[in-house]
Amino acid sequence: MIAYIIKRILLMILIIIAASIAVFSIMHLVPGDAADIIARQRYGPEATDNTIDIIRQELGLDRPLHIQFFEWSGRLAQGDLGISYTSGKPVLDEITKRLPATMQLTLASMFISLVIAIPLGMASAIKHHTIIDDMSMFGALLGVSIPNFWLGLILIMFFSVNLGWLPVYGHGSFFHLILPSITLGTGLAAMTTRMMRSNMLEELEKDYIRTAEGKGLGRLGISRHAAKNALIPVVTIIGLQLGGLVEGAVVVEVVFAWPGIGSLLVDSIFARDFPVLQGCILFIAAIYAGVNLIVDISYAFLDPGIQYGRKKA
Repeated sequence: MIAYIIKRILLMILIIIAASIAVFSIMHLVPGDAADIIARQRYGPEATDNTIDIIRQELGLDRPLHIQFFEWSGRLAQGDLGISYTSGKPVLDEITKRLPATMQLTLASMFISLVIAIPLGMASAIKHHTIIDDMSMFGALLGVSIPNFWLGLILIMFFSVNLGWLPVYGHGSFFHLILPSITLGTGLAAMTTRMMRSNMLEELEKDYIRTAEGKGLGRLGISRHAAKNALIPVVTIIGLQLGGLVEGAVVVEVVFAWPGIGSLLVDSIFARDFPVLQGCILFIAAIYAGVNLIVDISYAFLDPGIQYGRKKA
């Protein structure tokens, strides 16, 4: 188990290194001159070519790309993500300032999705081929099909504009969190419901369930035993989607003007703020890798029969 964890940590480091190379390369290949955009922001239409050249030298953008990459990767190895072109503040400070809002939205969305998905998936499997099963799968299909940005706009129009029950946008109270978390958690709830139903149906057909029924164990007890084993594959989906929620928060945060990492990422794209953009993407990549590691380790606690690095007898 220890050897497996060390191997996964090393693999996670390699993934982050590969992501850093890809991010740096892509960011410097996109159209647009960061120095020109920053000069226009600072000085407006009065910015001259000479001013743009000076800003380009200040930012180090006049140097060859391989020199810029080695300098950036050297700072990155020391935990320094650089300085924002637009705000002049350390990128790490910009990200950590926005992190609590993103984590608040992500965890609330995860909570909503699990509260809906696990009981609904279990009920759908237990009441297979009934109206409960049909309605659950229809709702899951809608949840997977509806884009987050469209659902967010519909929720704003209905609950905020028409009814006036909830704030349209912003951050600061529990009521500001309701619509964004529902919007972000709906897709995950739909996928988790379908996965939970499928796993429960598979478990309910196994021999140990028939044995339990033969011994007179009630439906509640049988469902509890089946659900425990059915949750093991679901953990993978939940873990991967936790990273996906951070990615999905980019759209939701823009729709609801939520001051998180997602909105920071979008702002940095329009401003050609390469250090902030690279820092945000690397942060999301690190979350993905870290969550995958946690998911793999959690298997050992859910199913002690799983053996890493060896074949089961």
